[in-house]
Amino acid sequence: MMKKKSIPASKPFLILFLCQIISALDVPLDSKLLEELSQPPTITHQSPKDYIVDPRENIVIQCEAKGKPPPSFSWTRNGTHFDIDKDAQVTMKPNSGTLVINIMNGGKAEAYEGVYQCTARNERGAAISNNIVIRPSRSPLWTKEKLEPHHVREGDSLVLHCRPPVGLPPPIIFWMDNAFQRLPQSERVSQGLNGDLYFSNVQPEDTREDYICYARFNHTQTIQQKQPISVKVFSTKPVTERQPVLLTPTGSTSTKVELRGNVLLLECIAAGLPTPVIRWIKEGGELPSNRTFFENFKKTLKIIDVSEADSGNYKCIARNTLGSVHHVISVTVKAAPYWITAPRNLVLSPGEDGTLICRANGNPKPSISWLANGVPIAIAPEDPSRKVDGDTIIFSHVQERSSAVYQCNASNEYGYLLANAFVNVLAEPPRILTPANKLYQVIADSPALLDCAYFGSPKPEIEWFKGVKGSILRGNEYVFHDNGTLEIPVAQKDSTGTYTCVARNELGKIQNEVHLEIKDPTMIIKQPEYKVVQRYGQVSFECIIKHDSTLLPTVIWLKDNDELPDDERFLVGKDNLTIMNVTDKDDGTYTCIVNTTLDSVSASAVLTVVAAPPTPAIIYARPNPPFDLELTGQLERSIELSWIPGDENNSPITHFVIEYEDGLHEPGVWHYQTEVPGTQTTVQLKLSPYVNYSFRVVAVNKIGRSQPSEPSEQYLTKSASPDENPANVQGIGSEPDNLVITWESLKGFQSNGPGLQYKVSWRQKDVDDEWTSVIVANVSKYIVSGTPTFVPYEIKVQALNDLGYAPEPSEVIGHSGEDLPMVAPGNVQVHVINSTLAKVHWDPVPLKTVRGHLQGYKVYYWKVQSLSRRSRRHVEKKILTFRGNKTFGMLPGLEPYSSYKLNVRVVNGKGEGPASPDKVFKTPEGVPSSPSYLKITNPTLDSLTLEWGSPTHPNGVLTSYILKFQPINNTHELGPLVEIRIPANESSLILKNLNYSTRYKFYFNAQTSVGSGSQITEEAVTIMDEAMASRQVDIATQGWFIGLMCAVALLILILLIVCFIRRNKGGKYPVKEKEDAHADPEIQPMKEDDGTFGEYSDAEDHKPLKKGSRTPSDRTVKKEDSDDSLVDYGEGVNGQFNEDGSFIGQYSGKKEKEPAEGNESSEAPSPVNAMNSFV
Repeated sequence: MMKKKSIPASKPFLILFLCQIISALDVPLDSKLLEELSQPPTITHQSPKDYIVDPRENIVIQCEAKGKPPPSFSWTRNGTHFDIDKDAQVTMKPNSGTLVINIMNGGKAEAYEGVYQCTARNERGAAISNNIVIRPSRSPLWTKEKLEPHHVREGDSLVLHCRPPVGLPPPIIFWMDNAFQRLPQSERVSQGLNGDLYFSNVQPEDTREDYICYARFNHTQTIQQKQPISVKVFSTKPVTERQPVLLTPTGSTSTKVELRGNVLLLECIAAGLPTPVIRWIKEGGELPSNRTFFENFKKTLKIIDVSEADSGNYKCIARNTLGSVHHVISVTVKAAPYWITAPRNLVLSPGEDGTLICRANGNPKPSISWLANGVPIAIAPEDPSRKVDGDTIIFSHVQERSSAVYQCNASNEYGYLLANAFVNVLAEPPRILTPANKLYQVIADSPALLDCAYFGSPKPEIEWFKGVKGSILRGNEYVFHDNGTLEIPVAQKDSTGTYTCVARNELGKIQNEVHLEIKDPTMIIKQPEYKVVQRYGQVSFECIIKHDSTLLPTVIWLKDNDELPDDERFLVGKDNLTIMNVTDKDDGTYTCIVNTTLDSVSASAVLTVVAAPPTPAIIYARPNPPFDLELTGQLERSIELSWIPGDENNSPITHFVIEYEDGLHEPGVWHYQTEVPGTQTTVQLKLSPYVNYSFRVVAVNKIGRSQPSEPSEQYLTKSASPDENPANVQGIGSEPDNLVITWESLKGFQSNGPGLQYKVSWRQKDVDDEWTSVIVANVSKYIVSGTPTFVPYEIKVQALNDLGYAPEPSEVIGHSGEDLPMVAPGNVQVHVINSTLAKVHWDPVPLKTVRGHLQGYKVYYWKVQSLSRRSRRHVEKKILTFRGNKTFGMLPGLEPYSSYKLNVRVVNGKGEGPASPDKVFKTPEGVPSSPSYLKITNPTLDSLTLEWGSPTHPNGVLTSYILKFQPINNTHELGPLVEIRIPANESSLILKNLNYSTRYKFYFNAQTSVGSGSQITEEAVTIMDEAMASRQVDIATQGWFIGLMCAVALLILILLIVCFIRRNKGGKYPVKEKEDAHADPEIQPMKEDDGTFGEYSDAEDHKPLKKGSRTPSDRTVKKEDSDDSLVDYGEGVNGQFNEDGSFIGQYSGKKEKEPAEGNESSEAPSPVNAMNSFV
């Protein structure tokens, strides 16, 4: 009977995933296939729902789609058709639906405000985009107002109101003085969330006339300034202390509504003297430890990624030595719609059935509506194969005319979600995508996998034949995979030949031939052996091999698992390795590795080097130190030094080293001056001014250096102006408004005289400014304040002393201080390459917004949820850094079948810019790991009981387990192989009808829809029959033994009766108690209040499957390794920096449940921009 090994698929594969499916079968894609198959439109890219545009630039509304035939595009504006041909300012990009509205040549952005929607249509259906709300950004001026000075008594509270103009988007508020310096803030003085400046109590130092509120509109890169506010503090003695009073919020209670997934900000600012301290608590619960942050000196409570569980009463308590006051904020967390199950594209054959499912959640519960080709399904053309049942569309007995694109809209008062999903009905004859006459070469006794990648609709049946006129292949010696692959688990010499694959369905039949050759295995018939050799001797290792005559072997020798030393003493022959003149370094393990194109074998041996018999040796030593040093020919800049060498000690002197000491500047410190050959005993030395010299000489031979000679007499040179200027001059700002000029100070002997100073000069580059100079003492740093942010400066530093200046210095270019980048990278896109690797793209930020040296981009990514386990756990955010102006990178080490989030930030020398919006992506399924264990118990005459544990890493949804077993005879030969498929929800099996007293070998593995995982093996033996037992042991025939057994049986019967009576009386049985006490920690109950899963914590990180691994015995078809270059991978940095540059440690976030990702699905917008309904 033909045996099939399933790689399950509940429905025929959709065309969009055909490329992935074929690559998983390890077969190249036939590019003509997709060109010939019809496909409804799919929206691939669109502008965000709430699109705020710069009114000074052209408006680009994106809409990209694909399909076969290529789709045409149309637009609506405010619900009616938008005829772009009648508006000269509007054009549509070729082969695209993207609109370009020309604002820079006369158009006005305000005229194009509205709600836009794109439709992509071909003969198979129509897909639609989100409603795209276009609004131009606004940065209005501050209204003119007359501000009276504030006269405040010392110790009283004060609020300076900002009241910025209403802009789109809202501005960022900050307070500065006339010198553009930020006003210092503290527990006493701080800025509120509304932009006002709060004083818990005023002090005399608060008196000033330049409290200025600024509003920064980032979208238009403009800053608006309020008129300066004057504050005058007058003192009264004594200053009266006051107990706390809340400045904001007012009253004892207030309410706050926030949306799920947003950041919750609660604020309490109090007046009082002494300054009150703020404390936050949650009534009836605790603040979430890993999502709670305190800002603005604990006056602001910040909880990120809020959920319904964060609803409740939050109390802030302000306290000082005189008392306390509190305020309770009642927080309600609502939720815009989010996906539970987004509809997925469906490809069917004529006559088949299928379903589209659209499930979403929110607070309040969203309503679900369906559209067909962009038209409400209630008024769409009728389709007898279609039935709508709430959030599900059921298709029965579909025909080709049933092809269409369906839209699911989930809406509530806080927003909506829209997803397109097509139904494509295809009738296609079979196609075989494996190249014809492909040759497979396999080593004997190894598995052989013959590919037959195919496509057809309905799904074709696959049959294999051997030879031109052979019969259909059947039997246990073959495994037939659902992807068409034929597996020969143990290929033998007689397996060589031509194999024919036939694919047929009701529309046709096609066949393809492949060829299989079986090769002899490579063997080392004489292996290297353990050797002991004397130092300076010779040793040889043999490695004689036997191999298939058609394969070309290569032999490699390794030492301690590394390459052989690059030394001519190592001679590699055809069958041996010889080492000449052996030294102690040659001690170690030597390995012979033989490789062919199909297999590899190796063998190792240890070499031990021992000492040779001792021989008398000449004693060599370092030379004795030189002596009788003499100075002659003294001049201002030179002098002659001579000496007498010491004894060489049987090793000739190779050279002399001359050193000097500066007794004036660095007494006791000796510096290198020069060196001369060992035959020379006199040298002319160059001198520097204003140095008190002493010299000494060191002799050097092959053994080492001598002791230094005695110092020469001292010689003081005359002073002079400096000969050189400081080196390594740099200009780097430490703050956005300064320039720090640094240099390496001259050494003492470089000063050439007393009174060393430096003239520091600077001017802004490319600006016609005069040099600004200052003379500083003998230091190495000068700070220029009040500079613009990150502009280039020309800098020079000149040395001078009491006798004059050094030569004119060269100029260097420096930059004033950097500030944090202003914008986040845009257009972040993720392309999932395989189950453990993804590629992320982004648009570079404009260089003018970097405000510093562009160092690169950081990608933060973290696992949100494993799709195979409905659980949550704490995970660390991973960070990859991509140096320079790169716009893409690879994300390695992902876990299969998981949901991830990422964002991208630009980095300069100051730190990181704002993060891009989180991007959600999912990794596909992979093959599972091996089952966690396999136990075989309860052997009988003809049965065995098998128990197993599920894989530690399922990497997808388990579809089944595969059990193979075969008998082993007394000569260890394997019998016929039997295969059994077991449902994925089973954990035990009783095998019956086995032979008695027989050893069996079992092979066991799990499967997902991608393929089979690695297997585990186990052996077990059935027990002997009674006849054999009676021949071996005759004790059972003895009378006393029979009587004893009868007594035991009677006792057991009495115990069973007692247990039966006690059981009928009720009560917990022990197994149940153990189950209650040891519940599975990974199975968490549903929360009764919101229906969500409880939090899940996993102490062990799930590691990705090892790339490229293939276990010959696992009998599965593995996905081919990714060929993406690791050069694209970033540099991992598990940390982040605060705005002031300080390291704040490793960052991790709580894993939250995310909606399943669907085709063209849209995230819910913020409550400000939410639209109540799509249609």
